[in-house]
Amino acid sequence: MPVTKAVVIIPTYNEKENVARIIDAVFNLNRGYHVLIIDDNSPDGTAQIVKDKQPESEGKLHIVERKGKLGLGTAYIKGFEWSLEREYDYVFEMDADFSHNPADLPRLLEACENGADLAVGSRYVSGVNVVNWPMGRVLMSYFASKYVRVVTGLKIADTTAGFKCYSRKVLEAINFDQIRFKGYAFQIEMKFTAWQLGFKVVEVPIVFTDRTEGTSKMSGGIFNEAVWGVLSMKMRSIFESTKKKHQKVENAK
Repeated sequence: MPVTKAVVIIPTYNEKENVARIIDAVFNLNRGYHVLIIDDNSPDGTAQIVKDKQPESEGKLHIVERKGKLGLGTAYIKGFEWSLEREYDYVFEMDADFSHNPADLPRLLEACENGADLAVGSRYVSGVNVVNWPMGRVLMSYFASKYVRVVTGLKIADTTAGFKCYSRKVLEAINFDQIRFKGYAFQIEMKFTAWQLGFKVVEVPIVFTDRTEGTSKMSGGIFNEAVWGVLSMKMRSIFESTKKKHQKVENAK
């Protein structure tokens, strides 16, 4: 059955080679998904391509244009707020470059409809399912996820995954003002926060294929944010937990 209350958020920056194709791929699923493009003032004309497609979308294609390149995390948070205001029941995160296969969207949604609060498209839950990455990058990503699990205690194989489906109640429960990270670590922090709040996180195996068009946005600085950010995130959670326990003791006196 078509889904009318699900929106796929796709952040873009210089994605003119991919954006029309990824929109068409989502709509060609014929599941009723809406698409929200968050464009960070792409100088290559990405936003105009999206706007040119809107008349044919029957009201299912939306765009938010921002004034500059403000970071992946803030793009998604803008999209989350936009989606909650419009009362979507399910909200997806997906890249524009086809590294996430739109054909996997129904599988993520099915996981949420069957009891998951957050469904994660996982590269590592059933081995290593990555195509066209150099071995060094595969190892860096794989062991980054292991590092996150050790530090945080998260029981998720792919802690850095960016292909996800949220049930509305998860996003309603998260205070976006307390989400600190803008880059790679944003994906970790959102999973960690949902897990800490007691939501059920389920991994759905996917095959991740590196982009063939456009330019990757990955950088060494993004990985550095993840390494040090995870440590600070964990320390902050310990401090907040200790503070709450102390407050309970004080209130009980």
